[in-house]
Amino acid sequence: MSTGIVGSSYDAASVARKLAICSIYVGVSTALIRFNKHMMQKDVFPFSLALSAIHMIVSTVLCALLYIVKPSMFPAMGTIQDQKLDLAKWFAPIGTCFAVMLYGSNQAYIYCSVAMLQFMKEANVMIVFLISCAVGLQVLNRLRFALIVWVIVGAIISVSGDLQFSLVGIAFQAISQVAECARIVLGEFVLSGRKFDPLTYTAFMAPTCFGVLLVANIVGWNPAVIPAAITHWRLLVANAGVAFLLNVLVAVVIKEISAVGFVLTGLTKDIFIVVLSCVLFGEPITPMQTSAFCMTLAGVGMWSLMKISPEAPPVRFLKLALCMPVALKSETDPLLPGPLLPGKKV
Repeated sequence: MSTGIVGSSYDAASVARKLAICSIYVGVSTALIRFNKHMMQKDVFPFSLALSAIHMIVSTVLCALLYIVKPSMFPAMGTIQDQKLDLAKWFAPIGTCFAVMLYGSNQAYIYCSVAMLQFMKEANVMIVFLISCAVGLQVLNRLRFALIVWVIVGAIISVSGDLQFSLVGIAFQAISQVAECARIVLGEFVLSGRKFDPLTYTAFMAPTCFGVLLVANIVGWNPAVIPAAITHWRLLVANAGVAFLLNVLVAVVIKEISAVGFVLTGLTKDIFIVVLSCVLFGEPITPMQTSAFCMTLAGVGMWSLMKISPEAPPVRFLKLALCMPVALKSETDPLLPGPLLPGKKV
């Protein structure tokens, strides 16, 4: 009896801990998005290249300090001593993609509302998948294609119905999302088989990304950056600290509740950000956008359900509606039948 009570208490404590971590992640992510939106105001620090570079130099310094104080927080660092130069070469394109993502996302805040940008971000999971298909890491089938169309149509309706529509802002955000998704796929491709912990990964990526942003800042230098940085240096340090904390929290959430749980937590975060932007910050959202956003969320939720439980009733229903076998032989079944592999029988 006592064992059951102890086990029950342990489970409750574990669930409470995971919920607390997810809640902190949602709060910090929301805070950074609103913080970045504030920083990009014309009378604060509207210099996306400089802001992105500050994020990366602070992350680099903090990683270095943490490694000096407690190297045990970087367990993978000891196993890659002989690969550092080779890894630095591979991290160059990853850092470049991350730099483009930071610049584009921060620049988009100048032109668009947070709610509208959040609508666009719902398509990220589909963009990642399409890039993975392009490089041969994934295979497209009818169910996945239908869900991709579902989500992208919902995102397009959400964006096109915005009252403060800005093509320039949408272009910056689209570039940012493609770069972010390319970074994710490239990271999976390059780092597959290498066990990187979150801080070691950040320790490699942050200085590489900073190098790219430093060159970009030199090429497109704006003399107004210095006086604005002196005036708002406290805000800049706080903003960069929150960005670093979020990077660490992302890794913690994935470790605690898995990548799929992270996606589902992201859905909760997206809803929270949109509601907060509308209620507290007065960003207008039309009924059509609300309906399209719900449509997009449902599509992403169905995608997550497909990955978690391929035999769930809603997934089986969609397979039947698309004239697909209910029980797929493999998750890599193609969209169209192709040539038989050597030795494969009909």
